[in-house]
Amino acid sequence: MKSYLAAAVQMTSGPNLQENLSQAEELIDLAVRQGAELVGLPENFPFLGAETDKLAQAETIAAESEKFLKTMAQRFQITLLGGGFPVPVGNGKVYNTALLVGANGDELARYEKVHLFDVNVPDGNTYRESETVLAGMWMPPIYPSKDLGNLGLSVCYDVRFPELYRHLSQMGAEVLFIPAAFTAYTGKDHWQVLLQARAIENTCYVIAPAQTGRHYATRQSHGHALIIDPWGMVLADAGDQPGVAIAAIEPSRLEQVRRQMPSLQHRVFI
Repeated sequence: MKSYLAAAVQMTSGPNLQENLSQAEELIDLAVRQGAELVGLPENFPFLGAETDKLAQAETIAAESEKFLKTMAQRFQITLLGGGFPVPVGNGKVYNTALLVGANGDELARYEKVHLFDVNVPDGNTYRESETVLAGMWMPPIYPSKDLGNLGLSVCYDVRFPELYRHLSQMGAEVLFIPAAFTAYTGKDHWQVLLQARAIENTCYVIAPAQTGRHYATRQSHGHALIIDPWGMVLADAGDQPGVAIAAIEPSRLEQVRRQMPSLQHRVFI
């Protein structure tokens, strides 16, 4: 693993696929021009609109998203994460899929979100992700990269389930991806502290791309795409506007924290 720059992209996606992909391309370009070699896009990066519209367009969204990710990774010679997009599975449902693509355009890892957001938020909004999304059946994968470290995948609501990240750290994860479209109401209280907890307890870097602002109707996201170091320090914060959070991933820092706080070696219940 070498020292390198990573970027967590922050978007305000909406119901127009091509507009979203154009926005994503501009922000990837911005990140690369600042030196990023590993770039993450947020959950729902190609589409954030009504669930009925998502299902109606799911095949197109899935095909265009995969093509886009592979094209962008090759064009910019980066490793690129598409943090969540619908992939049809039949029976009128989709997988919420995160896809990691290498600089040659090859698929490196794929994860289908296992924890679905079925919540009555205190601000009056109700979310029922399971009505249109089929839960994944497998724990997220680790992609071992000689240059970028061992990369672990997850998506949004997963962040509230620490056992998933303990699994990833047990598998050797050094960098955790947590792309999200966190609601504005829950995000203000829970987003940063949950990300810091996942970084601290697993002594891993966290790269958390995010959605921000109003998408459609009452759907609004918290923003604040973050990169956090293994000690829990926030290295970069994209604020509440579309943009990028960029920070260095340093193997020496990872080694230092794990030496000073060897909690992963002290686990009793495994």
